[in-house]
Amino acid sequence: MKRRVLIFDTTLRDGEQSPGFSMNINQKMEIAKQLELLGVDVIEAGFPIASKGDFEAVKNIAGKVKGVTVAGLCRANKKDIMRAWEALENAEKPRLHIFIATSDIHIRYKLKMSKEQVLQAIKESITFGKNFTDNIEFSAEDASRSDRNFLAEAVKIAADSGATVINLPDTVGYAMPEEYGHMFREIKELINNNDVIFSAHTHNDLGLAAANALAAIENGAEQVECTINGIGERAGNASLEEVVMAICTRKQFFNRDTGIRTEMLYPTSQLVSRITNVPVPPNKAIVGDNAFAHEAGIHQDGVLKNPLTYEIMTPQSVGVDNRRLVIGKHSGRHALHAQCKKFGVDLTMDELNDLYNIVINIADENGEVSERDLKNIVEKFYSYAFVQIRKETEGSHF
Repeated sequence: MKRRVLIFDTTLRDGEQSPGFSMNINQKMEIAKQLELLGVDVIEAGFPIASKGDFEAVKNIAGKVKGVTVAGLCRANKKDIMRAWEALENAEKPRLHIFIATSDIHIRYKLKMSKEQVLQAIKESITFGKNFTDNIEFSAEDASRSDRNFLAEAVKIAADSGATVINLPDTVGYAMPEEYGHMFREIKELINNNDVIFSAHTHNDLGLAAANALAAIENGAEQVECTINGIGERAGNASLEEVVMAICTRKQFFNRDTGIRTEMLYPTSQLVSRITNVPVPPNKAIVGDNAFAHEAGIHQDGVLKNPLTYEIMTPQSVGVDNRRLVIGKHSGRHALHAQCKKFGVDLTMDELNDLYNIVINIADENGEVSERDLKNIVEKFYSYAFVQIRKETEGSHF
C-alpha cells in the first residue's frame, strides 16, 4: 500500500518573499483558491506579523478556503504567535508554523543567543501555541548546517512540547541529497516518535531543491514544502510540480502518492506566472513551453510511433493540451508529414521531399517555422504542386 506524501505549498509565503514576486490580497486569494482546487494539503498563507497586508491576506484565506490546512508563519515568541493565531482563528484547519534557527552560525550571528536559550524558546513557544491549537509545526531553520546532536535535542524538545510536524529545512540550499536524506533518517531514529510527521523544506541555491526533497522522502519525510514554479528566496524553493510528478512518474521507486490533481499543474503554473508577471522559463521541467516540444527529427519520429520513446509522462497528465512538434532545421520528414495531415493535406513522398527542402532552408535562416507560417507555406506549395501534377497529366494526353 502506497503511503501518502503531504504537499505543503508555500508559494504565498516563501514564494512571495522572492524579490519581484509580491502580491496583493486579492491576488493571493485567487492563488489560494487555485491551490485548493489543485489538492494541496497545506497552504502557508503568509507571515502575519510581517505586515498589515500579510496579516489581512492570511485572515482572508483562512476564512474562505475549505478542506485544506492553512498555516501562518511565526517566530518562536509569544507576540508572533498571538498575531498569527489572530489571523488563523477562523480557519477550518489552522496551523501555527513556529520556527527558530538551530545552526551555530545563525545562533551566534543572527539570534545572538546561547544554545540553552534557543532550546528554552522552542519549549516555551510551542507550549504557548498549544493554548490555541494542537496543529503546530516546528521548523529548525538551517537544520542542514546544524550540529546533529544539538538538532536532535531541539527536535526532541519540540516534539515533547507538542509539535505535531517537525520540519528540517535546507534553508540555504547547501545540502547534497545523500547527506540531506541521511539527516532525516538519523533524526527520526534518534527521537523515535511515530506521532510526529517529518517535513522537508529545500532551496535551490545549488540546483538541488527537488533532488533533496525526494531524498528526504526516501528517508522518511511525509511532507514536502514547495512552491508553484519553484519561486522563492534567492534561487527559489523545490518546485511543487517537479516533486509531485517525480513521485507520480516513478511510483514503483518511491511507493508513495499525493493528493494532487496533476492535470491542474499547468493551469496553476500559468496563473502564478500571470499574477507575478514572471514568465515560466521555456526549459522548465513539467510546465515549461518546451517540456513537451520536440524538434530533433529522431525524437519526432519516435514520439509519432510511440510517445513513450521520448516522453515519460503525457502532456495531458499535467494539463497541457498536446505535445508540440517543432518544425526547425533539425526536424524530420515524419513530423512534417504529420503537420501537413493536420492541415488536411496529404502529400506524396516526392512532394514531401520538395516541401522538406523548402522548409529546412527557411528554418536555417529563421530558426523555428511557426505553425501559422508552415500552414501558409503548405497551402502555397500544395496549390503549386497540384497545378504542376495536373499540367503533367494533361500533357500526357497529347
